[in-house]
Amino acid sequence: MSEERNGGQNQKQGHAKTLFITGTGTDIGKTYVTGLILKKLRQSGVSAAYYKAAMSGNDRREDKSLIPGDALTVKEVSGICQPLEEMCPYIYENAVSPHLASRMEGNPVVMEQVKRGFETVCERYEYVTMEGSGGILCPICMDEEEIWLEDVIRACNIGCVIVADAGLGTINSVGLTAFYMKEKKIPIRGVIFNHYEPGNVLHEDNRKMCEYLTGVKVVACVKDGDQELDIAQELLKEWYRC
Repeated sequence: MSEERNGGQNQKQGHAKTLFITGTGTDIGKTYVTGLILKKLRQSGVSAAYYKAAMSGNDRREDKSLIPGDALTVKEVSGICQPLEEMCPYIYENAVSPHLASRMEGNPVVMEQVKRGFETVCERYEYVTMEGSGGILCPICMDEEEIWLEDVIRACNIGCVIVADAGLGTINSVGLTAFYMKEKKIPIRGVIFNHYEPGNVLHEDNRKMCEYLTGVKVVACVKDGDQELDIAQELLKEWYRC
């Protein structure tokens, strides 16, 4: 990722406190975890909002318009009142990486539009949680512009939490994700384990090993079926920065 593409894109607008949610890969539950985070924020009495630059793999309504599925899931899990229309500027039907979906559907991501939407949400809410697409190495556009997920993070000047599966293989996936993010100077606020089983020797050892390997704390663990994020509201808010 060239310095030329990143230059001049690191000034965030608005006054919200913000956090980016990335994952160690696709389908590890970061959308559901994001919903639990926003639910906890809403319950604390602050105005909380969601944003995602690009969403692929979405269904259509009867009128053929696309439903932003991840945004709808977050809205249902969290109970926030934010309109779906604010949540994502680029919505695609094909369940592939955004760069390919946008090429297939003829609607490439433009960074300036992503930034404008983010800035608008930041002006309207106190806490804004932005979710990434796939893992940290996700191509967002490879046509009119070359945009990777890290470019979006840098353009919005935002720190990250990594969501990871608690099971077998997570030492490798968390380690590689964290090392890449550190190499790119992307701030990491912590790791959240999903599908965590208390008392499971593998899961508990994975937690210790990931912290040892990366120097990043596992800040929360989500069990299957959890309806609440098991963390104090004030500790959660510490992940966010202006």
